[in-house]
Amino acid sequence: MTGARFLGVDGGGTKTRFALIDGEARLLAEARLGTTYHPHAGLDGVREILACGVERVLAQAGARPAEVAHAFFGLPAHGEDSRITPLLDAMPAAILGHERYACDNDMVCGWAGSLGCADGVNIVAGTGSIGYGQRQGRSARAGGWGEAFSDEGSAYWIAIQGLNAFSRMSDGRLAKGPLHAIFREALGLGHDLDICAHVYGTRNYARGELAQLSPLVAQAAQAGDPAALGIYRQAAQELAAIAASLRTALEFEPRESVPLSYSGGAFAAGELLLQPFAAALHAASPAFELRRPLHQPHYGAALYARKLAHDRPHGAAAGAVG
Repeated sequence: MTGARFLGVDGGGTKTRFALIDGEARLLAEARLGTTYHPHAGLDGVREILACGVERVLAQAGARPAEVAHAFFGLPAHGEDSRITPLLDAMPAAILGHERYACDNDMVCGWAGSLGCADGVNIVAGTGSIGYGQRQGRSARAGGWGEAFSDEGSAYWIAIQGLNAFSRMSDGRLAKGPLHAIFREALGLGHDLDICAHVYGTRNYARGELAQLSPLVAQAAQAGDPAALGIYRQAAQELAAIAASLRTALEFEPRESVPLSYSGGAFAAGELLLQPFAAALHAASPAFELRRPLHQPHYGAALYARKLAHDRPHGAAAGAVG
């Protein structure tokens, strides 16, 4: 596979990243475009982003679609609507002109990048949150039921908890801490109730845009705001609960080490999230072995494409691999 090219696509609620590597896993090209979250972008929007991104990375590397030995497309919300999943699975064929590819949820990209496609668990806390792992050929997911009633510990969830804290500080249900002033200044609020217009009004923040408010909560936590610090502690507990569920689902032995890594923008808060996350993991099971991520998810997607090319039986059909 020395002269082969492998394409990885890591979709997301905020951005989609593309990577092209060679048979030695050297990065040849990469690109970044907008969301491929089909409930918001629509299927035509997803198709447009995928086609543009694939064209861009291939052009950077001076390669043609026919030279892609295998590709992996990790797409948000893949597998969560039995009517839509087959349509997502079919999209890459028209873009690549062949069926040497596989599709699955973008959670797989996080695992493949963070752990280098090795057995273990990865926790994603990006726009949404989800956990995924593999062990001895078995795979499992937990969390990731969407922002309406799940995605605990995600950047979106952290932002929503921050907005809730702001509202309670404003009307006296919660003592005012640094978070209140930080939100007012960042959003340019002349009056606290103007925040409603930001969220519900003509501006109408989308899911990914609301998630981008989470750094304000991190800023407040760094300033010692008790409510913001509590939000990060609770986020850590929620993410650790996902990990504990996967440890059981993947049938790790009681004393067997569980390699665990992480990905997603919420972890950009650094020790604000990582420190309570590590403590919550240890409380759930001392067997968890928290590891810094090896690679970014879009590179992981390309690594997984290379692995699938090696593992895939000759003539196997394209489609979902979960």
